[in-house]
Amino acid sequence: MEEIELYIEEARDHMTKSLNHVTNELVKIRAGKASPSMLDGVQVSYYGTMTPLNQVSSMTTPDARTIFIKPWEKNLIPEIEKAIRDANLGLNPQNDGQQVIVNIPMLTEERRKQLVKQVHQECEHGRVSIRNIRKETNEHLKKIKGVSEDDIKDAEARVQKLTDEFIAKIDALMKKKESEIMTV
Repeated sequence: MEEIELYIEEARDHMTKSLNHVTNELVKIRAGKASPSMLDGVQVSYYGTMTPLNQVSSMTTPDARTIFIKPWEKNLIPEIEKAIRDANLGLNPQNDGQQVIVNIPMLTEERRKQLVKQVHQECEHGRVSIRNIRKETNEHLKKIKGVSEDDIKDAEARVQKLTDEFIAKIDALMKKKESEIMTV
């Protein structure tokens, strides 16, 4: 019985990691409002080392359409502008000599639909990942020696319940992100 609990707990941990991954991927998909997290994947060359943008500057959003990036060192301004352009985020940074200013353009209807499609893809990857965890856990449960079939069936039912719970969480994230994107 103890072995069954270990497998179920392990499945819960893996499913939680999958859910967290989906959540992190969805944060990167912009919903039309300016947010410093939109630039999370941007790396800047800092003394020859690729460094995350948020480690070489402070970022603020004075309004829903603008991000101000104030680097710790002014000589980084051109590097930051280049890194944002190279990141293919569809953003065009400018600077005023003190900081980099990123204006977030309004999303077109076509771009909104592309982003929703991207959200659906990310969520589907998460659901597939969770189903794979269920499959692997059930295979492990069947290999346990000295446990009755009824105990295995009960454990499989618990794993299925866990799977349904996590897939429902992903679906809720998807609906929320979809409505953020489609709200003008």
